[in-house]
Amino acid sequence: MSGLNKLVEKIKATAENAARDRLEQAKQQAHDLLQQAKEDAEHERKRILQEAEVKAADSLERAESSAALQKQRAILSAKQQIIGETIQKARETLRAMPADEYFDLIGKMVSKYALPQSGHIIFSQQDQNRLPADFEKRLNQELLSKGGALTISSENRPIDGGFVLIYGDVEENCTFDAIFSSKHDILLDKVHEFLFE
Repeated sequence: MSGLNKLVEKIKATAENAARDRLEQAKQQAHDLLQQAKEDAEHERKRILQEAEVKAADSLERAESSAALQKQRAILSAKQQIIGETIQKARETLRAMPADEYFDLIGKMVSKYALPQSGHIIFSQQDQNRLPADFEKRLNQELLSKGGALTISSENRPIDGGFVLIYGDVEENCTFDAIFSSKHDILLDKVHEFLFE
């Protein structure tokens, strides 16, 4: 039996060597798999981090852009409010002028808008009550060179400064409101230029 025992011992030794080799191979494979998993995990971590950084940068850029836009809108709104208030104060200043200055201005406006023909000029009740006694005469002296003449109408209109010219069936609205409305864009540009440039 010694030969059989030797054979069994040899098979056993071979099996143990094979098992040990396979165990070493399995350990090496496990180590390699673990190493590969670590590398893959590190690669994935870097990819996720990079994506997060890109998203964060994009979000920050959008937030900054939105904030800049809101700032521009707020500045524009404030400028528009200031311009509107300035124009409104100019209207109020015209209406509050002393009578002599006010009617000097009206005289210049009439010279600009009057046609070279006879017509009527209509004021508000308030302006009729404070008309200078010789206003119609002075007005017509200035209009003589244009070939026109105006009669102050006894009719009045509910206007807040300025006047209305009437030539037959044609009316020329020269109220402050009408002039400010027709020159609105020009006034906005001029006031903006004066205040902000």
